[in-house]
Amino acid sequence: MAHPLEQLRDDALREVDSALDEKALDVVRVGYLGRNGSISAWGEQMKTLDNEERPVIGKLLNEVRNAVTAAIEERTGKFRSQKESEALAGLDVSLPGTPHEYGALHPLHQMHERGIQIFRRMGFALADGPDIEDEWHCFDALNTPPEHPARNEQDTFYLSDGRLLRTHTSTVQIRAMESVPPPLRVIASGAAYRRDEVDATHSAQFHQIEGLYVDENVSVADLKGELEFFLRELFGSETEVQFRPHYFPFTEPSLEVYVRSKALKRGEQWIEVAGCGMVHPAVFEAVNKARGDKVYDPEKWSGYAFGLGMDRLAMILFDIPDIRLFAQNDLRFLKQFA
Repeated sequence: MAHPLEQLRDDALREVDSALDEKALDVVRVGYLGRNGSISAWGEQMKTLDNEERPVIGKLLNEVRNAVTAAIEERTGKFRSQKESEALAGLDVSLPGTPHEYGALHPLHQMHERGIQIFRRMGFALADGPDIEDEWHCFDALNTPPEHPARNEQDTFYLSDGRLLRTHTSTVQIRAMESVPPPLRVIASGAAYRRDEVDATHSAQFHQIEGLYVDENVSVADLKGELEFFLRELFGSETEVQFRPHYFPFTEPSLEVYVRSKALKRGEQWIEVAGCGMVHPAVFEAVNKARGDKVYDPEKWSGYAFGLGMDRLAMILFDIPDIRLFAQNDLRFLKQFA
């Protein structure tokens, strides 16, 4: 004679097979396997059985529960497959698909990544700093006198609390020296802001990579070697690099950097690409005063700094005639760099 549990199993399997949809199937599941279901109730009765009977009935109970659970899962899978088949029945596979366009990095971002990778190979670490700065980090610490035209409101964006939008990323160099003792080799990549009249070659917001190297016995030869390597990696191995004397308040001597390359569309024309020079001793003294020590002793340490305009480099490398194209989000322009 069949055990009541076996009879429950057979009844449950018949009801599972006769269920017409998932809703009806769930009613069967609850009726047998739910907290108050017929099969679940046997679990509560186990404690009333004799010690000899308990393992036999326990094994049978597990077999019944597993059989009913498996049958419900199989039936559920069939219902879902049927739904999917019905949904696909009306699909015309001959219709063309929806086209998807692939995105790409903005040309300026590509330029930054390219520059950072080259400098990383030369041992430079990437430093960061705030876009909103104070006058000390932007001007005073960089040996820029109060009467310098860059500090005029016609050239710099001042905020109501006296702070300003940084006019160059050299502020990061100062912050790096405040935080880290020499030797130091860092680059700072980011946006800078000036009150320039917007035209084909000028923008109120532009982008820079600036570098700083401080160590013992650093010379102009080190500076020239680093920048020549960078520019030849960027524009091609045949690129000629020329350094011309210039003036910056935070470097002495100061130089402007020009390149000429047959790989560029401008051919044999010399193009200005950067400013650089040896770190002025007054900059080291300002950092020492802020730190409260003499870690950057100009008698012991020397260094060089440089600034590269990434917008300008991108315009030269990609032959872009108008700087405003970088900010207009015109897909006809941006797709060229995908």
